[in-house]
Amino acid sequence: MKSKTMKNRNSNKGFTLIEIMVVMVILGLLVAIVAPNIMGRSDQARVTVAETQLSNIANALDLYRLDNSQYPSTQQGLEALVEEPSGSPEPKNWNPEGYLNSVPEDPWGNEYQYISPGSEGPYDLFSYGADGREGGDGDDADISVWNVRD
Repeated sequence: MKSKTMKNRNSNKGFTLIEIMVVMVILGLLVAIVAPNIMGRSDQARVTVAETQLSNIANALDLYRLDNSQYPSTQQGLEALVEEPSGSPEPKNWNPEGYLNSVPEDPWGNEYQYISPGSEGPYDLFSYGADGREGGDGDDADISVWNVRD
C-alpha cells in the first residue's frame, strides 16, 4: 500500500502539455484584448504631456511678463526663460534664477513654437503635434496653449 501512495505522488508532479497549451492560449487572448487598448493610449499620453508642458511654459512666460512688463520677443524666444536675453525688448528685472531650468521639446522631439507680436497683445505658443507640420487631425493636430487654458 505504501508503494502505491508514493507512485501517485510522483506521477502528479509537473504539468501536462495540454495544461501548458491551455495557459498559453489564455495568455494569448489576454494580450490580444489588452494590447490594442494600451497601444492606443500612448498617443493620447503624448498629447497630455504636450498640454502640460505648454501650460508650464505659459506660466513661466506670465512670470517673465510680471518681472519685465512684457513677454520676450519672437527673436528672444523661449530661451529667454532660461538665460537672460539680449536685444529688444531688454528685460528690466530678469530673475537671475531664470523661469525654467530648460526649454523642453514636445513629446515628438520637436521645438515648441513661440510667436510674440510685441505690444499688440499676447503671444502664441503651440506644438505642431505628431506630424511636426502645421494643421492636421487627431494626433497630428496642432496643440495651442490657448486651447489648453480654455
